[in-house]
Amino acid sequence: MNVTPNSNRLHITLYGRRNSGKSSLLNALTGQEAAVVSPVAGTTTDPVGRAMEIMGLGPCLLTDTPGFDDEGQLGGLRTRETRLTLERADVAMMVCTPTGDYSGELQWAELLRDRGIPVLWVLNKVDLVHDPCQASSRLEEACGQRPVEVSALRRWGIDRLLEALRSFACEAVADEVDIVRHLVAEGDTVLLVMPQDPQAPRGRLILPQVQTLRELLDARCLALCCTVEGMRQALSSLSVPPKLIVTDSQAFAEVKACKPPESRLTSFSVLFARHKGDIGYYMASARRIDELGPASHVLIAEACTHAPASEDIGRVKLPRLLRQRAGGELCVTVVAGKDFPDDLSPYDLVIHCGACMFNRRHVLNRIAQARRQGVPMTNYGIAIAYMKGILDEVCV
Repeated sequence: MNVTPNSNRLHITLYGRRNSGKSSLLNALTGQEAAVVSPVAGTTTDPVGRAMEIMGLGPCLLTDTPGFDDEGQLGGLRTRETRLTLERADVAMMVCTPTGDYSGELQWAELLRDRGIPVLWVLNKVDLVHDPCQASSRLEEACGQRPVEVSALRRWGIDRLLEALRSFACEAVADEVDIVRHLVAEGDTVLLVMPQDPQAPRGRLILPQVQTLRELLDARCLALCCTVEGMRQALSSLSVPPKLIVTDSQAFAEVKACKPPESRLTSFSVLFARHKGDIGYYMASARRIDELGPASHVLIAEACTHAPASEDIGRVKLPRLLRQRAGGELCVTVVAGKDFPDDLSPYDLVIHCGACMFNRRHVLNRIAQARRQGVPMTNYGIAIAYMKGILDEVCV
């Protein structure tokens, strides 16, 4: 893999009215014609993302959105797509024009702040007004923040905007949580037991394995990789037992059976429960599995939208474990990608995948939604470890 996945990028999303110049600003920031620009209101019909590196911030994903003032039946659908981006935005840029009426922008800024998303105000099209300073002061009076003045069309003020963005996004970058570094020290030996999932493309490792391995190398650990079948041979090649063993959650039982007593055990999915979500809420929610019965309804949510394999974990293996535990045919609903119900009240439990394809903000928003509605939510690795009776022995 030679590019940073979008799930590991800082998500910077542009909001504003139709024809406020969001698409032109995206093109100016990326230095490419990434978005279609037109004087016709409503040209942007779907969120458009563009990956780039920003000095001082690293890998980012800039996303243009349809105007939040779109109208009509199609406009309502476009606005809904804009609202969905609120779930994954780390930083927002509110793009305004020198109109003097900012009621819509202020309403959307409130939605963003309610979700803990910092808002950077941008005054675009300053080349069209006689006194940009006066226009900027009017916007500052409305929003309480001095906006960055730009002309996206003429590429004025873009350097100033990038500098403001670097300072503004520090809070979002600081919220990052490591994957495995908290469990190891420099020089530790770590054994990665990696069953080769048939859903992973031939010749490639799945993303959590790659990212965990990279973090171990960055921590100057000694990482040894093997399959479940090769685990005993890998252990015998070591002069001392590994400090930590990381495996696939589905292989917990086999790996635990031949694990040295000195080695600690965890799984990629458990590590991602902490890296992407709320590990405390996940662990507490997993214990609610004991309350499930044949009449219960469980929602299983996957971040990616792969074609299901014959022994798919979300559609086959987890439901099988849950039904064995509940003692009957409890109801299981599976959703994938951005499909996630607004109303979670029909469900007794939500079980989410490790979410390697989502950024942390997206997962935390889903957890917050479940919390608000009083619905327990856990993830694949935590749920499997609990049902196999080894959750208290797994490192988190």
